[in-house]
Amino acid sequence: MATTIYDFHAKTNSGKDFSFETLKGRPILVVNTASKCGFTPQYEGLEELYREYGPKGLEIVAFPCDQFAHQEPGDDAAIEQFCKVNYGVTFPIMSKIEVNGESAHPLYVWLKNQASGVLGNGIKWNFTKFLVAKDGEAVTRFAPTVEPKDMRKDIERVL
Repeated sequence: MATTIYDFHAKTNSGKDFSFETLKGRPILVVNTASKCGFTPQYEGLEELYREYGPKGLEIVAFPCDQFAHQEPGDDAAIEQFCKVNYGVTFPIMSKIEVNGESAHPLYVWLKNQASGVLGNGIKWNFTKFLVAKDGEAVTRFAPTVEPKDMRKDIERVL
């Protein structure tokens, strides 16, 4: 049974295995993303956070998801291209996953149990954000409407 984020693995958008163990001791911001969503411009704010706080230890990991109004229809290569060309994204983008339901990625099952939202454990929409502290256990959840710049105090607290 997983007890910290470091117990999880995911696939990168190039199909390689990624272990969260490689990020041990660093705070991690996990975000479910989509390229055709009203919140998609948050990629820009996330990249700003990554450039500002990445050198201080913050890692940002994006998980594209197509469960909300079919707003992430592309394949992994198209998603990566979109993010780099339109928003200059340099933080890791994982392979597309599901965040709700029976096929939800195990990491998201764990994240939702660690920090439930206004509507309980489900993910309401794209760009729900989870900030995991350096211990890999403490999780703070942010609604899709919370802009990346408005998370600065919380990020500084966990650095």
